[in-house]
Amino acid sequence: EVQLVESGGGLVQPGGSLRLSCAASGFTFMSYAMSWVRQPPGKGLEWVSGINSGGGSTSYADSVKGRFTISRDNAKNTLYLQMNSLKPEDTAVYYCVRGKIRGQGTQVTVSS
Repeated sequence: EVQLVESGGGLVQPGGSLRLSCAASGFTFMSYAMSWVRQPPGKGLEWVSGINSGGGSTSYADSVKGRFTISRDNAKNTLYLQMNSLKPEDTAVYYCVRGKIRGQGTQVTVSS
């Protein structure tokens, strides 16, 4: 069974940083591209960032480019999202995604 378990969310002040993790199991993690998506309160899902299976190619939504960094550790079956210079508009539930499968999400709240 494919499982994606996110962690690392929380409450942070504007300008702060958080690092999200996604522990993957039930499939050959190193063979799949992975993504992060988010859902702001009252809005739909929004793609944030993606990374290829080897980790050598990444892409970002314009809204997070230059502030967020996606990475992966295939030896640990873990996906990461380093989020810096956080803004209130980054407030959302963040999900780790493989294709159409996503985890339960982790809440990120940016507020003073």
